[in-house]
Amino acid sequence: MSNQGAYGSGGAGALAVLELLARRAPQERFAELLDKARADDLPEPELAQLERAVHLATGVRHSLARREQREAGLDALADTARDLTLPYDLDGLLRSIARRARRLLGLDLTCVTLRGPHGVRVVHGTDGALAATGPAGCPGAFEEDGLGGLVHVLGAPVWTEDYLADERFAHTPAVDAAVRDEGLRAVVVVPLRAGDTVLGLLYGADRRARRYTAGELGLLTSLADLAAVATEKAGLLDQTRAEVTELERDSSRARTTLTRMRYIGEAHRRIMNLILAGGDLGNVAKAAGDALDASVLIRDPGGRTLASTGEITGLDEEAVAKASLDAHAGRRPVLTGGGRDAQCRDGQDRAPEPREGEGSASDDRRTWVAPVIAGSEDLGVLVVRAATPLTGEDERLLELAAQAVAFLLLIQRSTAVAEGPVRDELLDDLLAEPQHAPQQIAQRARRLGIDLRKPHVLVVARPEGGEQGRAVVWASSYAYRMAGLKTVQGGCIVLLLPGVDASAAAKAVSGELAPLLGHPVSVGAAGPGWSPDSVVRSYQEAMRCLDAMSALGGTGAAASVDDLGFLGLLLSDDHDVDGFIESAIGPVLDYDAERFTDLTRTLEAYFASGASPTNAAEALHVHPNTVSRRLERIGELLGPEWQKPGQVLEVQLALRLQRTRDVLARRRAALGEARPSASPAPPTSSAP
Repeated sequence: MSNQGAYGSGGAGALAVLELLARRAPQERFAELLDKARADDLPEPELAQLERAVHLATGVRHSLARREQREAGLDALADTARDLTLPYDLDGLLRSIARRARRLLGLDLTCVTLRGPHGVRVVHGTDGALAATGPAGCPGAFEEDGLGGLVHVLGAPVWTEDYLADERFAHTPAVDAAVRDEGLRAVVVVPLRAGDTVLGLLYGADRRARRYTAGELGLLTSLADLAAVATEKAGLLDQTRAEVTELERDSSRARTTLTRMRYIGEAHRRIMNLILAGGDLGNVAKAAGDALDASVLIRDPGGRTLASTGEITGLDEEAVAKASLDAHAGRRPVLTGGGRDAQCRDGQDRAPEPREGEGSASDDRRTWVAPVIAGSEDLGVLVVRAATPLTGEDERLLELAAQAVAFLLLIQRSTAVAEGPVRDELLDDLLAEPQHAPQQIAQRARRLGIDLRKPHVLVVARPEGGEQGRAVVWASSYAYRMAGLKTVQGGCIVLLLPGVDASAAAKAVSGELAPLLGHPVSVGAAGPGWSPDSVVRSYQEAMRCLDAMSALGGTGAAASVDDLGFLGLLLSDDHDVDGFIESAIGPVLDYDAERFTDLTRTLEAYFASGASPTNAAEALHVHPNTVSRRLERIGELLGPEWQKPGQVLEVQLALRLQRTRDVLARRRAALGEARPSASPAPPTSSAP
């Protein structure tokens, strides 16, 4: 069969080409068909026709391939657009776009970078990296002047057939090293544009030299545009989520604040109802402490505690005093230890270091002082030690609690003023001589809540200037608070107060009244007494004490009869010799009685010899060192100031009184032994 018979008139060859094209045979099969035709020595016209058919089939094949690629690209774009409607996060979506771009164009590596908040490019998606991962695997991840910089300048896609050999752009050692490690050659960069702004870059790279067609660049540009849309969408979504989160936080804070404000309102209502129901300062302090989860002290302007709940240990009184001044000046609660805004130079909150013996710095950061004020009048302070730091709402509750305390103090003052005449009349009747109708007086006292059978002290205060009216009003309130009585006699305020310590009562009255008046106040006190009859005697002793202080230049001082030593013994009606001796040399007498020593006799010899240990030793017939040791022991018993003039006088007087008592006791005993026993009376005889 001839060659022409084998291929016919060229129709068989064209049919063979069509069969290969229909089977989508690879390009090599077309080349094999031409080689066989040439080997069979096909005539030139027919060989030319066959070559023409193969050429046309190759063109058709390439057109079909490009069409399929475009269809795949369109499908990828459609899938990417559909992905934009799904709740992808930004990183996940950009990784998906990088993966699709790599598969669509048959690239070896793709990645997407975006500009960070500080201008640094951040890799958000990488696909196909082998030698490295993360930013190092992406060509141009750190690039500012290379292909990426060129794209930012031109705003259009840029590619290179061989990256390392291309001199059109500046190279960066770090990027060149990454490209070399990955074995990359061809690189294409497409901008992610939103209007005129370049948000980031889409990188594609191959490990062989390659030229990128306009269709491939258009496909990558479309993907990059979708990536830009995704970036904007993700940014808006993140912003929306952040706003929603902030709204949720605001809502949560508002709900918490509302709940706290309701709690504050309920706590304030409970405190006010407690006051209106007749509760005292102790009840108010407990209610405030429960509401604030804190220990509470209510103090008067002089610093005396009127009521308390809980225990506040290690209280820094100096810090409390300073905070009290700041609180009254600002008319708001103040945190001790520098306040809420106290900071160190480094900007960190730090509480002051505690002094030795004081509370910890954390206690200072939880201790508050709130002013108790009525108009411009200072009624005292609330000192609060919270279990946990107080919030702004807690501070508001603290202010309300302080206002409630001020309200209660004003009520007590009004009540005291209203009951003042009745209480004044009772104390006036107790001070009258002779006292009339004792039983009626006792009944009147009980109706006012005063039991005169319990211990009480009497205090006489004489203002040394200022307006007496303010002192009288204060005295009415003070007596009411202390469950005592008050009256005014001879320009002096007379207070009958429950208690056993007259000296402490005098100091408390002076400490509160003197700052209120702004002038000195002389205060004398006596007691305690245990019956209505003792009130007059205590009043007379307190007046003598007050007169004695004035005569001795003690104007403006506060003292009781006991504070005046032997003068108090002279001023007192009962002349408590035993008490005076006990207070002056009691420890020495007890020491001698327990250990059979001669400290008392040594004291007598010491004073008799003119305070000379040597002369005292001669009188006692002992060594001077023995006298010195005994004097040291006496100093330990009586205190380091026992040889000061004032105390020496009392010690000598007590020694003389004790010696006189011993002499009298021995004489009574001797008279009892010498007295003859009584003889029986002679029997009387009966009448005869």
